Amino acid sequence: MNFDNLLVNADKVDKVFATFKVSMFVGIIINIILIILLFKLTDIAINKLKKKFLTKDNAATISHIFIILDRVIKSLIVFFLVASFLQSQGYSLTSLIAGFGITGLAVGFAAQQTIASMFGTLGILTDKVYKIGDYIRVNNFEGTVESISLRSTKIRSLDNFQVSIPNSVIASNIVENISKAHKRLIKVTFGVTYDTPDEKIQKAIDILKNISETRNDIYNDYRVNLDALDASSINIKLTAYAKTGSFNEYERIRGELLQQAIKEFRKENIEFAFPSTTVYIAKNEN
Repeated sequence: MNFDNLLVNADKVDKVFATFKVSMFVGIIINIILIILLFKLTDIAINKLKKKFLTKDNAATISHIFIILDRVIKSLIVFFLVASFLQSQGYSLTSLIAGFGITGLAVGFAAQQTIASMFGTLGILTDKVYKIGDYIRVNNFEGTVESISLRSTKIRSLDNFQVSIPNSVIASNIVENISKAHKRLIKVTFGVTYDTPDEKIQKAIDILKNISETRNDIYNDYRVNLDALDASSINIKLTAYAKTGSFNEYERIRGELLQQAIKEFRKENIEFAFPSTTVYIAKNEN
């Protein structure tokens, strides 16, 4: 009788194990299918984002970002599906999740600056703040953008130094993109001597107006006016806008304008003032 009971119990145990194995096998197959489907959906979504944001200027940087994003998403998919499957099989995941939480916290603190720079890079590229070749000014630095990486932006300064600025710093500061300016302000003050006759002062104003009027690379909304009576000069101010956003082109236009003004002033015998001091000596009558 006892032997028969043992056989019955053994048969029940075998059925339980068989059922357990079948359910585990089915669960594994279902999770594998889900992982494959979710991976495919992730690939489709990543490819669509690439087509939207990828350009020839940011190809290298954006590709690295999408590779990392792809791996992070797929790792999370595998983690949650495996965790869900183990829980369904009766395993306790409390200690496992707690362990992952502590590890993730440690990694997060260690990689805080890197993560901030990555998000800064995403912000720069998605907002199209600047691209390679643009002339920018940020955080007291200015120059031409040479490269945009996951961590930093490298610019070439006017002194020909290469400056590397973390993208997290750029994302949290005001960025001036000089290259996107449609026009550049030219503001020049010409100082003439105090003994310049009134008609010569008017002639100087007319010369500056004529130069601004006849140049095709300067907008017509220029202004020329007497600005101030300085310590040793009568100042005439020219304010105009050059028809360019390029710094090099702006410098060329400004330089040519100054050359024209100097030439015309000298032709009309209008003297430029320079810092000077007049000393009066009192005579002692005794």
